[in-house]
Amino acid sequence: MGRLDGKIAVITGATSGIGEATVDAYCAEGAKVVFCGRNEELGKRVEARQPKDCAVFVQADVLREEEIAKVIHTAVEHWGQIDVLFNNAGGSSARPGQPHAFNIEDVDEESFKYSQWYLLGTCMVATKLVSPIMRKQQSGSIINNSSKGAHQAEVAADPLYSAAKAGLSNYTKAAAMQLGPMGIRVNAVSPGAIATPIFWGGHTHGQQITEEHKKNRLARFVRNVSGGLMPLTGPGGEAVDIAYACVYLGSDESRWVTGIDLVVDGGMLAVKGDHVGTAKQMREMWEKRDAS
Repeated sequence: MGRLDGKIAVITGATSGIGEATVDAYCAEGAKVVFCGRNEELGKRVEARQPKDCAVFVQADVLREEEIAKVIHTAVEHWGQIDVLFNNAGGSSARPGQPHAFNIEDVDEESFKYSQWYLLGTCMVATKLVSPIMRKQQSGSIINNSSKGAHQAEVAADPLYSAAKAGLSNYTKAAAMQLGPMGIRVNAVSPGAIATPIFWGGHTHGQQITEEHKKNRLARFVRNVSGGLMPLTGPGGEAVDIAYACVYLGSDESRWVTGIDLVVDGGMLAVKGDHVGTAKQMREMWEKRDAS
């Protein structure tokens, strides 16, 4: 018996990283999954390794509402219902080919619109489209992939990313309030430092560096960002750690859980960190900018 036997799930952005790990975990626990991504080759590879008739890949770009609708329609067409929606698609707040607006003085209208639509708006659209289906069923679980950055500013924080993820965490609560009476649960999961392609600079770049380099880089990140105070020691989290959280939130084990943001970060939010060092780094950033 699997923890998700009989469940039909839609997972966005699932050709790598957290999404890919969640497809694996859901299929292993007995769910049927429709998942999407922009890269057909990667998507077909993930689909092919799942048990027979367990997963269906749909090539789609969540930046377009009609593409999200196509993914949801595919799930209903194949299996007649949707029990779980995992809004996982996301990544960099920067437009393709454009630099990050890490400094607040670099934020412009276009970078704002793109980041908020990609990281927040697409989740709202997917929720809107799946809501009538779940309301008819009088049941369902919606999971939003937020971030530790929604809760705590960091030295190297991307202000657009942090703003969008904070919005997503609060949107999760608002949606939980509205959809709860219809039997639909809405929760978020907020990863901390997780070894995914985004952390390595994208899937292509990630393929060019060794596993040993990845482990060392993640370990340095965890050590430096947490000020060496993170309660759980080790190299850092993995995509499967978020997938496990999503299995719980998608299963009936969490039937009395809604409106929460489950932080999976090794305890990074539990410590204050090095605020003196943070101020020093911020001053250095501004001095460097003004001197250029």
